[in-house]
Parts: sequence; C-alpha cells; structure tokens
Amino acid sequence: MRNGLVSVSLSEVEVPSLHLHHLWSRTRIITMSENRGDAEERGDSVDAKFWSHRQSKAPNPPDKAGREGKAGAGSADANRYRMDYPSIGTCVIINNMNFHESTGKETREGTNLDAQAVESTFHGLGYKIRREDDRTAGEMEELLRTVSQEDHSGSASFVCVLLSHGDEGIFYGTDASTELKTLTGMFRGDRCQTLVAKPKLFFIQACHGTCLDDDTQMDSSCDESWDRIPVEADFLYAHSTAPGNLSWRNEGKGSWFIQALCEMLKEHSNQLELMKIMTRVNRKVALDLASSTHDHETNEKDQMPSITTLLTKEFYFPG
Repeated sequence: MRNGLVSVSLSEVEVPSLHLHHLWSRTRIITMSENRGDAEERGDSVDAKFWSHRQSKAPNPPDKAGREGKAGAGSADANRYRMDYPSIGTCVIINNMNFHESTGKETREGTNLDAQAVESTFHGLGYKIRREDDRTAGEMEELLRTVSQEDHSGSASFVCVLLSHGDEGIFYGTDASTELKTLTGMFRGDRCQTLVAKPKLFFIQACHGTCLDDDTQMDSSCDESWDRIPVEADFLYAHSTAPGNLSWRNEGKGSWFIQALCEMLKEHSNQLELMKIMTRVNRKVALDLASSTHDHETNEKDQMPSITTLLTKEFYFPG
C-alpha cells in the first residue's frame, strides 16, 4: 500500500466485462477495515468503485477575503451572468440505483448518499429541488422534456445532476441506456427559449468508458443584446471521469466526484467563480483519492474528472 493511503472496505466491482472480467469473482469477496477498532466500512463500486484518501502534503492556502472583487448579484457586468432574477432556478436530480436484470447492471450502493448530498448542497444555494429515483430511459427523457418546456423566465440558471451507470456518450435508465446528448439537448437554445443566454449546468456521475486510470509518478425571455446566440452556448458538462474511463463510487461514502463537488460548493460558492470551484473539485478527486484493494490490477487507481464548458460568462452563485 502506498504511504498516505487509508484502506477502505471493498465489497464488489461493477465494471463492464473486458480484460478485468476475471477479477470480479475475487474482488467481490474482498473486505478491508480501516484502522478504527472494530468498526467496518462498506466497500467501493465502479460506476465504478473504491476510494481512500491520500494525505495532503499541505493544506490549500486560504482564499483572499471577499469574492474576488465580485460584482453584486444585480450587476450589469457584461462578463458575468445575471443573477438578479426572482429565482436562481431548478435543480433536477435523477438518481438511479436499481436496474432491471436485462441490463446486466448491478445495484449502485451508495448513490443515495450522493443524491442526499446534492439535494442539501443545491437547496442551500437556493435552487428548487426536483429529485427522481429509479427512472427508466423513457421516463428520464420525458421528465427532462417536460422540464425544458416549462417557463424559466424568472430563473437565473438551470442545474441537472445525473447519477447512474454509463459509458462513453450514454447514460443508463433502470431498463436501458440513452444517449447523453438526447437528455442534455432538450435544453438547447432552439428547444428551451426561456433558458437562452442563461447557464445550464450538468453534473454527471457515471462511467465514461471502461478503462482504469493510472497515475504518473511524481505521484424565451432573453434580455441579452446579442443578435445571435449559438444553440449550444451557455452549457457546462461536468463528468465524473475523463472520456474512456471508469468512475469510482464508495458504498458507504458516496462517489468521489459528487462528494468532492458538494464539499467544494459548500466551501467556496460564496466566494469563487464556478470554474475555479470546479478546478478544486478536479484537484481533490485527482490528487487526494486513490483506490485501495488487494489486487494489483485495481489497486491505487486514480480518477480525473472532465469538465467541458460552453459558458460564455463567469458564473457566481448569489449570496
């Protein structure tokens, strides 16, 4: 075990079958205990699984006082999204834990911890929460189509958090998969007029492929004056892992990415711009966490979130 790793319990690994298929019969029965007396931790999963904390060599330096010179919520600063609407917006959470046998997907233990953390975090930021658990592919599409057709004129933004199994470009309902672009595309500017020129934030906790990540040793109501706005503008897509890779989830603690996201939002949303917050999420997941198992093929594996921003302005949460 690498110095600075804290062992966690491992119960199963939920990766698609490939060259790792021979591992599953062994990894499903591995158990490990943290050094906490007789207390036992629940294990990790691939979405994927496992986590342990690397000890930080030094704490992050404190932020400067204030909000980086942030203008007020009603500021007309052309470089910042307006936040002086009646509502900050809606946060839709789709949390899929249980899957039909036909999908071949295992139960996503620990996902309810993520859903609860997301609810608490975004409710605290002022969002109206709409949570849906265990939805089929058709139900997910219908839900987001309905939300996209609602009147968001009085909202400053929109958030959608997707928690499920996945692969590159796809996201699983409880019965089948659907393309991510089908879900996110419902909020394009030509399909959701009342969110044109407003930030639409998608946070996706799911596998983005089937590879493990190794480390490198060192370790419309639009008041904009623009004549034309691209239909794909003002989106942010935050994936829990880089394209092609698995994503890790701990059954007793939740997923690395969602837990880090909620922690960084709670700590910095009253001060930092969103992309700076996401950079801290990236750093925490990439540098502070690593898998810990008895098998060298899955031990000390890493995860690197992937952020794609089509935002055209800086995003500050009101407060």
